[in-house]
Amino acid sequence: MNSNFKIASNYILICLIWGSTWFAIRLGLDSLTPFISAGLRFSVAAIVIYGIMRFRSIPIQRDKISMRLYYFMGIFSFILPFGFVYWGEQYIPSGLASVLFAVYPFFVALFTRLFIPDEKIGGIKILGMVIGFTGIVIIFSQNIMAIGLDYFLGMVAVLLSGMLQSTIAVSIKKYGQHLHALSMNLIPMAIAGIGMLLIGFLFENTSSLKFDLKAVGSVLYLGIVGSVITFYWLLKKISIILLSLTAFITPIIALGIGWIFLDETLMTNQIYGSFFVLAGLLTANLSSLKKKYKE
Repeated sequence: MNSNFKIASNYILICLIWGSTWFAIRLGLDSLTPFISAGLRFSVAAIVIYGIMRFRSIPIQRDKISMRLYYFMGIFSFILPFGFVYWGEQYIPSGLASVLFAVYPFFVALFTRLFIPDEKIGGIKILGMVIGFTGIVIIFSQNIMAIGLDYFLGMVAVLLSGMLQSTIAVSIKKYGQHLHALSMNLIPMAIAGIGMLLIGFLFENTSSLKFDLKAVGSVLYLGIVGSVITFYWLLKKISIILLSLTAFITPIIALGIGWIFLDETLMTNQIYGSFFVLAGLLTANLSSLKKKYKE
């Protein structure tokens, strides 16, 4: 009973944290520019991870494949995709951003099939992908003139972020199996932190920066809780079977938090589209869940 309670409580905590990160990003953007905010987040995360590695005497892996993956991840797993997310959330509701990014597992499955041919995609997962992508089409069906160009580009940016992140996931699956989880994220996050801060100070309007409670709270929460604690503490305590359903639950939590705390509302087509995306995620993940239980 006690063990089940711990598993359930940790799982709920992961879903709440991941669902709340979209709200935290939006909150931070009230005071900070997108790249400065993201750069500070990953700088904090890198410092914390480095401290953990030093404390646990975990070496940084420096073989050629690892070094190439570090730089590749720094750009394509952090700087570009999170740059897109932070920039896009200036213009669209945080809940909608979470739904659009939720297509990430669909693209992982698609790119895995393309670049790792031996990996097979079951029929139910394909059905889930079709349902999910139908939802994306519905979300983007609104006339650009009716919602505004910035709003439309914000949606495109978050969608591109999910696509980029999925290519990294497939690359790690193919080439990075030997990497330690902490080492795999330390250098890429450090690259992202420094790179995004440089981009922010060079190209963003820094006169608008306000290092108030919103800014500091957002950076620390996303850097420590959203980027470190969930990955290196909570995830170790959760079965991979349960984790397969977080992609479905997290957007629902993000939508609820955005509605309650930010008064965010979605247009009719976005509500219907979100329903299809979530239904597709549930369909695809339940097929994986069934397969794992059989194993």
